[in-house]
Amino acid sequence: MNEITCKCGHVNPEGTELCLSCGRTLSKDAENRKTADVMRYEGMARRSQTYNLSIIDKIWNFFSSVKVGVWLIVTTLIASSLGTIFPQALFIPQGTENVYYEERYGIAGKIYYVLGFHDLYSSWWYLLLIGAIGTSIIIASLDRVIPLYKALKHQRINRHESFMKRQRVFSDYSVESPEKTIAQIRERLEKKRYRIREEKDHLLAEKGRFSRWGPYINHIGLIIFLIGGMLRFVPGMYVDENMWIREGETMAIPGTGQEYFLKSDGFTVETYEQGEDPEVFNNTIEREGAIAKNYQTDAHLYQREQGSIAGQQGELVEVQNGAIQVNQPLKFDQFALYQVDFRQDEYLSMSFNMTNKASEESVGSFTIRFDEPQKVYELENGYSVELTEYFPDFSGFEDGEPQSVSPIPNNPAFLVRLFSPEKPDGEVAFIGIQRNVEPLGENDYALEFAGVETRDVSGLTVRKDLTLWILGLGGAVFMIGVVQGAYWNHRRLWLKKTADGRLLAAGHTNKNWFGLRKDLEYVFDSTGLEKPVDHQEENLNRNTSADAKEENNRDSTS
Repeated sequence: MNEITCKCGHVNPEGTELCLSCGRTLSKDAENRKTADVMRYEGMARRSQTYNLSIIDKIWNFFSSVKVGVWLIVTTLIASSLGTIFPQALFIPQGTENVYYEERYGIAGKIYYVLGFHDLYSSWWYLLLIGAIGTSIIIASLDRVIPLYKALKHQRINRHESFMKRQRVFSDYSVESPEKTIAQIRERLEKKRYRIREEKDHLLAEKGRFSRWGPYINHIGLIIFLIGGMLRFVPGMYVDENMWIREGETMAIPGTGQEYFLKSDGFTVETYEQGEDPEVFNNTIEREGAIAKNYQTDAHLYQREQGSIAGQQGELVEVQNGAIQVNQPLKFDQFALYQVDFRQDEYLSMSFNMTNKASEESVGSFTIRFDEPQKVYELENGYSVELTEYFPDFSGFEDGEPQSVSPIPNNPAFLVRLFSPEKPDGEVAFIGIQRNVEPLGENDYALEFAGVETRDVSGLTVRKDLTLWILGLGGAVFMIGVVQGAYWNHRRLWLKKTADGRLLAAGHTNKNWFGLRKDLEYVFDSTGLEKPVDHQEENLNRNTSADAKEENNRDSTS
């Protein structure tokens, strides 16, 4: 690493713009730049502006750029917005993603699926973008905060005259007793709670240095927040699953690893009745119809015993029972079950009579349960029905073959073979709702619909989120950084007695120059001296006066 030796003899690292000892400018570039720009990092060398040789240097320089960070954020926001064009995979029938998007949205849907936008927030390239943003924040912060910390930690009290003159707030005083004046100023600065450091006839007063770390506290909060977001893709840290459970059914709760099971005792829908609360509901009920009062699933929660085989009812131990209502979830072991949806009157079973067409007499009846269909239903006197094929959600014929669009019994249909003493080889029939087809010719026996049994289905959401506290911590740290950087500022005043007895005063702040000027006005009031001049304000006033004078001259000439 090359070094730069200042005229004062101090050796500075390569890339340093202001001598860390006396404050002289060390490069022509720093000489030509605005003082505020040079003072941003106290003129300290930054790694990204010093090295560019190895591949590590190039990667570091790339991610340390603020422009790169902004573009990464913009790219991520654009990608996130594209993920809202069509529904995410979570909201469509599971297992149908490869055909759903193309059938529903055409070529645009196919492109959407191929590029991975259907499962955007868990796709590898989206996670890579999030990781790149985190890397950019970390590297950009380290590239700036380390040199800034070193420069502020080891500030020199005695600054060169050229450093003082380069400050925006600066004045050169001729006083009889500089030591007495410095003592008076020090007393006033202490009342303003400035931290005072002195060295011979030189003084450095500062307060609010901690505000300089506000932006980097922001970055720490963002990094914590991003870590919390990425941890959601770690198994066991985050669960957001849907489950549909039917009345009387016991099923494993998704996301619990077959450890917890839920049994539904029944689902209840309650609505407000006319007259129940006339002032609130009567007009609405007349206008809109029924208004929901309560959706509720009465359930039992079971836990599988250690070492048992998953799903065996005899090895499940009841943990708790109660009602799952909207906004009143069932909570257990960091999980919560929310009532979010329901389906009423789903088919549970259908009953049929097998009758002789000629005599119209019934030779027996049987019931098909859709959750446990049997292969053969034996009737009396040698009659039986064989269930050849079952189509839970019959959608029609394709190339002469019956089709089912889902495993849910929304429109059940059956291909059966009817056996009787007269027809020991059986007769083929296709039975459905308002459908009785005999594909191989007219049969002697037929199935007649005898009744149906329905049940309600509860739609529940299983939630587990171990990252919430991390996200909350990240947000809290971020807000601390915002407050720290927004409501405080780093103010400094340098006083220097020159060899010829003059007193130099220079001030600097990272923002809120008005506040610094007010402090200096109070501090210098006791000395009888004018407060140090804000040269930028002075130049602005001078230009404004010149413009006003020129305008007045034009008006006089006119």
